[in-house]
Amino acid sequence: MTIPSHVLTMWSAFCLEEGGIEDGRFYEAFGFGDSPSMADELGKLVLAGIKRATAGSVWSYESSGKGIPKPGDLSVVTDSNDTPLCIIETVQVDIVPFHAVSEEFAATEGEGDGSLDYWRKAHFEYFTRECERSGRSFSHEMLLACERFRVVHPRAARSTV
Repeated sequence: MTIPSHVLTMWSAFCLEEGGIEDGRFYEAFGFGDSPSMADELGKLVLAGIKRATAGSVWSYESSGKGIPKPGDLSVVTDSNDTPLCIIETVQVDIVPFHAVSEEFAATEGEGDGSLDYWRKAHFEYFTRECERSGRSFSHEMLLACERFRVVHPRAARSTV
């Protein structure tokens, strides 16, 4: 996959710092959520070490052509202006139905008050919007790729899982 020009400076600095990284490990450059305010808010939570996980619908990953992220994949997190904030490494991905997401995973996602109730409400709304944009219907049975990640660059924001 080609590394987008707007994140190339950060990617190159990371590769230099690490003594070389295979470009094949690059997964994507993205902002979290589906609005500029979400990209900014969630990006800040990642930098603060609060947000260490994310969930995406399996069908959206598959329809994007990228497939589901896998351990070792590297992504550049951007803000609402496509400015790179950090690089994250996928550590673990579990495929579970929406209704089976655990309290522990919701807390690791780090959004809102960290509760499963908050997670379910916010993600029901998010996945409903995503489904509507794609001509689908939300289901509590829909499969999610529950991804855990760690920040690997810049060093000041590094996290562990």
